[in-house]
Amino acid sequence: MKNQKEHIRSKMRWGIVGIFILLIGALSFVVPQYANRAITTINAVTHVGLPTLPESPFRLGLDLQGGAHLVYKANVAGIEPGDQPQAVEGVRDAVERRVNGTGVSEPNVQTARVGDEFRLIVDLPGIEDVNEAIKMIGETPILDFQEQNNEPPRELTEEEKQQITETNENAAKESQDIQQKLAGGAVFADLVTEHSDDEGSKNNAGNIGFLESGIPGLDPLYIWASSHKEGDISEKPIETEFGYHILQRGAQKDGEPKVSAKHILVCYFGAKACASEDVTKEQALQKAQDIFSQVNGENFDALAKEYSTDASNKDTGGDLGTFAKGAMVPAFEAAVFDAEVGQIVGPVETDFGYHVIYKTAEELPLAYELSHIMKRKLTQKDILPPSNNWKPTKLSGKQLDRAAVAIDQQTGSVQVTLNFDKEGTQLFKEITERNLNKPVAIFLDGAPISIPTVQSVISGGEAVITGSFSMQEARLLAQRLNTGALPVPIELISQQAIGASLGAESLQKSLRAGFIAIILVMLFMIFYYRLPGVLATLSLTLYISLVLAVFKGIGVTLTLAGIAGFILSIGMAVDANILIFERVKEELKAGKSLKAAVEEGFLRAWTSIRDGNISTLITCVLLVGFGSSFVQGFAATLSIGVLLSMFSAITITRAFLRFVVPWFSRYGSWLFLGYSNKE
Repeated sequence: MKNQKEHIRSKMRWGIVGIFILLIGALSFVVPQYANRAITTINAVTHVGLPTLPESPFRLGLDLQGGAHLVYKANVAGIEPGDQPQAVEGVRDAVERRVNGTGVSEPNVQTARVGDEFRLIVDLPGIEDVNEAIKMIGETPILDFQEQNNEPPRELTEEEKQQITETNENAAKESQDIQQKLAGGAVFADLVTEHSDDEGSKNNAGNIGFLESGIPGLDPLYIWASSHKEGDISEKPIETEFGYHILQRGAQKDGEPKVSAKHILVCYFGAKACASEDVTKEQALQKAQDIFSQVNGENFDALAKEYSTDASNKDTGGDLGTFAKGAMVPAFEAAVFDAEVGQIVGPVETDFGYHVIYKTAEELPLAYELSHIMKRKLTQKDILPPSNNWKPTKLSGKQLDRAAVAIDQQTGSVQVTLNFDKEGTQLFKEITERNLNKPVAIFLDGAPISIPTVQSVISGGEAVITGSFSMQEARLLAQRLNTGALPVPIELISQQAIGASLGAESLQKSLRAGFIAIILVMLFMIFYYRLPGVLATLSLTLYISLVLAVFKGIGVTLTLAGIAGFILSIGMAVDANILIFERVKEELKAGKSLKAAVEEGFLRAWTSIRDGNISTLITCVLLVGFGSSFVQGFAATLSIGVLLSMFSAITITRAFLRFVVPWFSRYGSWLFLGYSNKE
């Protein structure tokens, strides 16, 4: 019997040791800086090299650390009632992606339903400028490609038509007069200054630089230059759609090489703009190798129509037309320009898949330096300019596959690269075809941010937005383009900025109030219940440490409401101990021994503690499910506290009491609850 008692007593001692180890561990996790000081001291003395604990802070809510609080209303009109919650969740996910992409620390994006309205609540810690927060979430950027608008707003009147005719006849006559002056020995440069209507070249002796073939509207000038030699002057004015030109040939040089080619593309699942979902990369490579082994110049068109996955040109035998460098992706460009005319190369791997390429022609056109005296024509556009200089194309952000930030290797400037899907690739190719050597504007949110001139047809489905971007602006733009449109529109209905100083003051006051309350409760427990009160205080200390450790471990966001719930749960933990102690006193009054009274007191108190806490937990679940974000924070911290309070009261306090009961007489003691059943 004695050995059995010693064994039980030993288990109790180890239980108490375990409780204190748990207390030290919880405190070390909650306030690791103090534990790290002890570890540093130990390492300095013993040189054992114990690792220090990570010193991560608690997650503080908006009301404690400051930030922006935004509330949006989701417009779900037109969506089936059963699909509305899912659509709002889609909005939440999209907004969360946008906010996370900006690097905001621990944002909180929640949905709520108020009556028939769906709302989106966005908390952005550390962002005190509400306008910055609104801009951060923003609307989906509207990306739009537009081309020059040459369409007049109305038809010309007869008087306007007559004006054009007379003006152009006068321009033709004046150019002939200039031609006669040149024939009479006049100096070309002098006549440029005196008569030319081209302000851009007038002060440069009429020099318009080197002219290459293929520039829309200027083919007559190139044809004349290619049939004359340096120093020649045109014998008569040459007419273009822009006016009448008297030309002087300058030097010549090699222009940019151009090639004509066809290709057969075999794409695979995961390749850019590939619609195939059942072809792996390995299968695509094998198929491209098989095509390459049997293809030749005679059957290339037929094989392209049969096997190519490039729908934009497979029906024309994979014909890509004529293009210069810069029009294709680098790997494709290198292969086709390095090949000989008539050579078939491949498979060539790009982001689009594997290509078998047939180089059909190559040319190195000459470029001619020209100077001119120009008499400008009057056109319909001069009298009736378009109401808008730009008109939209069908290409927009809807066809965008991916946007990314890049650095121009030559200038070092920040750019945003755009990769289009299959439809966008074809549209972009058509736009560059009809706007060769013309500007195309890239509009963002209704304003042109880049107006490049198309140098060649681009069939690779890639474009670049250049502008005065900072790295942060470029990243934000790329991120917003990638997130795409929101599933449903949202409208800002409430905004609030909470200063960090206000949050710090609230936190300080809350902690001070909570600390004073806990100390007063502990003093009351010790004064009224004596030694069990001391033990309950130790249990309460462990309880507080465990709750804070759980808050920190699972990432609970602490708000003022949440701290209130935590403090309330401390009160409930105290209530559980009071119920137990009062039950023990009743059992002592009934004449039971101290040991029996303790065991029976816990058994009788348990049902009351259980029922009361279950009721509280049910209320917390309802508050989390249907309350606002602040109420949810209160309910979440309260429910965690309630669960742990049952553990601390029933397990920890009981272990302490069982350990100290043998110290006292079986009748009790004034030190134990202040009551004895001894007559």
